[in-house]
Amino acid sequence: MSEAAAPSWTIAPEPVDAPVARTLFRAYYTEVADRYYTLHEARRATPEEIDQGVAGHTGDGLRPPHGVLLVARHGGEPAGCAGIRLLDARTAELKQVFVRPGKRGLGIANGLLRAAEATAVRLGAERIRLDTRLDLTEAIALYRRRGYVEIAPYHWGDPYAEIFFEKRLTAPRQGAGADGAETAVTW
Repeated sequence: MSEAAAPSWTIAPEPVDAPVARTLFRAYYTEVADRYYTLHEARRATPEEIDQGVAGHTGDGLRPPHGVLLVARHGGEPAGCAGIRLLDARTAELKQVFVRPGKRGLGIANGLLRAAEATAVRLGAERIRLDTRLDLTEAIALYRRRGYVEIAPYHWGDPYAEIFFEKRLTAPRQGAGADGAETAVTW
């Protein structure tokens, strides 16, 4: 592929303990915690709350051979992430889908979901599930556009899991990524 035809963004796996993963997890937790505390307590999350949330996420479920963390880069810079882990031999779970605010609107979230779904198929999954909060309306709209349908809860005990989705998976097709951009997904 020539330099002129190179994609403006790429998606590739990263170790969950890599510095880029930790930076993206911190940005993710900062955004979701700030939204939660603004909605429920009319304040932003404290640095201590962010540190606690990030420390509580070891990413163990996103490690091979039963999980993967995908990192999207735009112009070579980390732009977002999505995690996939197997719940059982036929069911994958989507975790920590995040695109940095300044990189939204470029098709990266759609590309991350396509790559996550293809990864789940490679791991042997026939369906993919996720949970999210009701206040994350942009995420809910994205999942619905991508063919995810609301389902009954598949796990309990997480106060932040307010709505649950599932999508049946098929083998990914070859070719262009989101918005026609060729997406380099390598592993």
